Amino acid sequence: MPSPIALVTGATLGIGRATAFALGRAGYKVGVCARTAANVEALLRDLRAEGIEAAGAAADVADPAAVEALVAQVSRALGPVDTLINNAGIARLAPFAELSLDDWDATMATNLRSLYLVTRAVLPGMRARKHGFIVNVASLAGKNAFVGGTAYVASKHAVLGFSKTLMLEVRKDGVRVLAICPGSVDTPLMHGQAVLNPNTDAILKPDDVAQAILDALRMPSRALVSEIDLRPANP
Repeated sequence: MPSPIALVTGATLGIGRATAFALGRAGYKVGVCARTAANVEALLRDLRAEGIEAAGAAADVADPAAVEALVAQVSRALGPVDTLINNAGIARLAPFAELSLDDWDATMATNLRSLYLVTRAVLPGMRARKHGFIVNVASLAGKNAFVGGTAYVASKHAVLGFSKTLMLEVRKDGVRVLAICPGSVDTPLMHGQAVLNPNTDAILKPDDVAQAILDALRMPSRALVSEIDLRPANP
């Protein structure tokens, strides 16, 4: 049976990096992207050093042309994408009175616009083949608010709405859609945020989220896990 082919956005750090390695170790060919070319090349070297077949490029996933070029490159190198991990995300956290329009626009571009663009690029092929899996990395902030999170929380609420609606539209075509909602995760996105003060010894690690994603992907095709809340056990 041929190896499944995954594309992970925002793959060089945190949840994205952990997921790329988890999928590769599970037998996937792995496509990756992030904004910085040097970081993508370093990740590709690390994946290949473990014997994982991988390809990718630097790409701004909020840019339609960059997304189309990325998906074309990964498809040429590895084959058509049948598993998409929409993970790219940023957190511009500040009280609303201090939140700039640039902060708002950057958050929506990376956390939400990218979902539309990357999904649009791979979904037609999945539907034609009657097989595919789309995982959108949301957050418990998509259900709960916190002070300083107006842009981030709004974007993650939207990710959940996007995921739930897309799931209803494509499930009959053999495409499964999952929104995973982690709580606090020890990633660079969390570090240095003045409005947060997590106990990094007690919160989730990126590998925990990657494992939950992999477990959902391994469900029988007749079973659809559409949403996962993943919390630290004892924060």
